[in-house]
Amino acid sequence: MTVKILIDARMYGLENSGIGRYLINLTEELKNIETEEQFVILLRKKYFDKLNFPKSWKKLLADFRHYTFEEQYKLPGIIYKEKPDIVHFPHINYPILYRGKCVITVHDLTMQYQGLNATKLPLPIYYLKRFPFLFTTKIGIKTASAIIVPSKAVMKDVSSYYKINKNKIFINYEGVDFGKFENHLRGDPKGLLGRWSLEKEKYFFYVGNAYPHKNLGKAIEAIVALNKSIKEKVIFAIAGSKDFFKKKLEEYVKSIGAEEYVKLLGYVPDKDLSILYKNSIAFVYPSFSEGFGLQGLEAMASESPVIASDIPVFKEIYGDNAVYFNPNDVDSLVKVMKTVMKMSNEEKYKKVDEAKEFIKRYSWQKMAKETLNIYKQVSGN
Repeated sequence: MTVKILIDARMYGLENSGIGRYLINLTEELKNIETEEQFVILLRKKYFDKLNFPKSWKKLLADFRHYTFEEQYKLPGIIYKEKPDIVHFPHINYPILYRGKCVITVHDLTMQYQGLNATKLPLPIYYLKRFPFLFTTKIGIKTASAIIVPSKAVMKDVSSYYKINKNKIFINYEGVDFGKFENHLRGDPKGLLGRWSLEKEKYFFYVGNAYPHKNLGKAIEAIVALNKSIKEKVIFAIAGSKDFFKKKLEEYVKSIGAEEYVKLLGYVPDKDLSILYKNSIAFVYPSFSEGFGLQGLEAMASESPVIASDIPVFKEIYGDNAVYFNPNDVDSLVKVMKTVMKMSNEEKYKKVDEAKEFIKRYSWQKMAKETLNIYKQVSGN
């Protein structure tokens, strides 16, 4: 019997950060797998006409935002009308009126644990939105037929936080587009670095958002402390779209007088990232919590050393291929920065080569195949 699978891809696209990238790679790789399953893809207007899928696939327009009341009352009707055997929600914005078989991907529980410093909303509105989010998430996770997580660390968090049986949680590691980053390294490094005003700089690098759990404040304090203890100037280059939290970070940089040592680059396209990774002293990932840690793998694919906080998920994903520090201790990060700066070329090349070989285990193709197997298991086929 042919299984009909509906994927809620309304968050498709890089503007939706990690979830958007996850959907891009999941749908692209599923297209390349020979299978009898039928796919229905829900999309917003922005991508509806742009994306081409196999003839056996069907696109449905669902042009409303996630985390809205509109989502809650419109989405179940669209799904029930289509009569899928399984629905895949690639995030935890679950429509509580839906009661069919479903798979939910939980990338992390950051939003469950976040405090008031992680919102730009006035307190009454924050609590008004937070309660429905926590309520719908709990229902979704409790009623889901299967839950996909990107790491053992998230599996442990989900089973502990929601008190659910680990048997319905599937660890499915995400991937890194190794070939893409290798190809981009062939570009003109001098011209590209000049475009980002980094051609004359020695720099540590970070790419991503500036939410409080990313711990960028500590990394900025570390770069200031580092410069006070060495003769040469080193900066911290931070890439990522400018938003409320980047503005707060910029204000923090000014408040501690760190403007000389921090460069906020704004959004950097994928095609430029490889060169910025490769020409950095190291990629710095100071987070207090993460679900997977894709940027560290991208850095390794781009031949950059990785400095990461010693949280369980990074040790799980990166193994011995990163240099770790205590994310609560500025001195710990400064010490590790100095260690990497003192590496000989031979030591650096050895670490980079070992990391490039190591990350080949993380494949989007493998992730898509595992996801398809989960669909089949849930459907009973």
